[in-house]
Parts: sequence; C-alpha cells; structure tokens
Amino acid sequence: MPDTSNRKEPKRKFALWIRESTLDKVRKIYKSDNCSSQSEFIEKAILFYTGYLSAEENKSYLSSIVTSTLKGIVAESDNRQNRMLFKLSVEMAMMMNVVASMQDIDKVSLERLRGECVKEVKRLNGSFSFEDAVDWQKG
Repeated sequence: MPDTSNRKEPKRKFALWIRESTLDKVRKIYKSDNCSSQSEFIEKAILFYTGYLSAEENKSYLSSIVTSTLKGIVAESDNRQNRMLFKLSVEMAMMMNVVASMQDIDKVSLERLRGECVKEVKRLNGSFSFEDAVDWQKG
C-alpha cells in the first residue's frame, strides 16, 4: 500500500539503472495496478518493499501483536460459548425436572436408558434431535 500522506511532496527526477527485462515487466503491468505511469508503479513497488523489509525486522513485534489478538478472540469466543452452555444447561434442568415430576421411573431403568442414550448419541455422532428420540422410542 503506497504512502499517500505526502502527496504534496515534490517529486525528484533521477537516473535509474534497471535491466531491460525488468522494465518490460513494468511496462506490461503498471496499468493493471491502476497506476497512471511507470514511475508511479515503481514508487509503489519501492514503498511496498521497504514496508516488507521493515516488517521482517520487526517479526517478533508483529507476531506478539497477532498472538495477543488471537488470544483475545479465542477468550471471548470461549466466554460466549460458556454462557450459552450455561443457559442451555438451565433449560435442560428445567425440562428434566418437569418430566421427572410426571414419571415414575426406577433407578435401574434410568441407568439402562442412560447407557442406551450414550450408544445412540455416539452412533449419531452427537447429532441427536427430538425427532431421533421419537423414532427411537417408537422402535
């Protein structure tokens, strides 16, 4: 990205020694980069390359910034997931209490049901829906 903060700075003409093959590449491509001249393209290339070299010198700084940014994103995502899991757990506890209050299920049957549910959820790779439960109950 070219530095546009000094657009009013006067330009200076100087001799540039460049291979003919490199100049041919500039002639072929400068318009595709929306440059109005070959000089503008070369100046943008120089600014890009100096920025690249600066970044190379500051790798540890850039990597620490990226690392801390990613850690922040992951932490916020974890917090959001934890809040949603808590809300889901509350809703499930309410549903289980309502169902349990209406049913007379002995402990042995409950343990057998838990074992069967574990197998069924594993078989469906964790994707168990209400429709799956209805189909399973009906045989």
